[in-house]
Amino acid sequence: MSVVAIIPARYGSTRLPGKPLALIGDKPMIQHVYESAAKARVLDRVIVATDDRRIEGAVRRFGGEVVMTSKRHRSGTDRLAEVARKLKADWLVNVQGDLPFIKSETISRAVRPLRRTVSIPMGTVCSPIYDEEEWRDPNIVKVIKDANGFAIYFSRAPIPYHRNAMAQASARGGNKKVWGFRHLGLYVYRRDFLLKFARLRPTVLEQTESLEQLRALHYGYRVFVADVDDRSVEVDTPADLDRAQRYLTGLKGSHGRGKN
Repeated sequence: MSVVAIIPARYGSTRLPGKPLALIGDKPMIQHVYESAAKARVLDRVIVATDDRRIEGAVRRFGGEVVMTSKRHRSGTDRLAEVARKLKADWLVNVQGDLPFIKSETISRAVRPLRRTVSIPMGTVCSPIYDEEEWRDPNIVKVIKDANGFAIYFSRAPIPYHRNAMAQASARGGNKKVWGFRHLGLYVYRRDFLLKFARLRPTVLEQTESLEQLRALHYGYRVFVADVDDRSVEVDTPADLDRAQRYLTGLKGSHGRGKN
């Protein structure tokens, strides 16, 4: 039963043009994403899907696998589905190209529920938000879920709304107040569901929030959300890129201290 990760990568990001090729340290971001994903033992293969020859060339230079896709795709999911149609994988993992330091365990935790339960068509992950500013940031997607771990809603808005600002800290947060849960840009699909999902018409809520996963909820499909401990940086803006540079410096520093 094979699991293949596909990293959709386009050059024309509105907030950070050329994002996949932006340097973090001495490597383009797409290389960081690829190498981070490749550490996940649950994956049998990692592929970059792009419509840009510059990105294709960069991936080939560092020895990664890359496929060219149509320039007409409206979303990363459509690009993923084009590649999936030519694969025999049982599960497809959409690793967003803006997660340069995603943990291998995060990918594994996203895949496990779909392997265990055949009725789950789609999965993703979330981590606690301890900082109020992060909770209010529209660039950070939040998720709320039900008692069984399935998503109720995803939003760029600060959800759930805290009517009582002095509410007691969540038991899961220990002494820290948990404002909400941050959704990471990672999705796992059963192959047959992904191909069906890509054919569904976009919805008003999806277009309003600019969040494709809301399409699945609108049409009544359940999305399982696994809890992870992953505070890595998502890069959507120049400020995020600066944070990624500092994060990498911190990683190198901690590795160096570990050797002494």
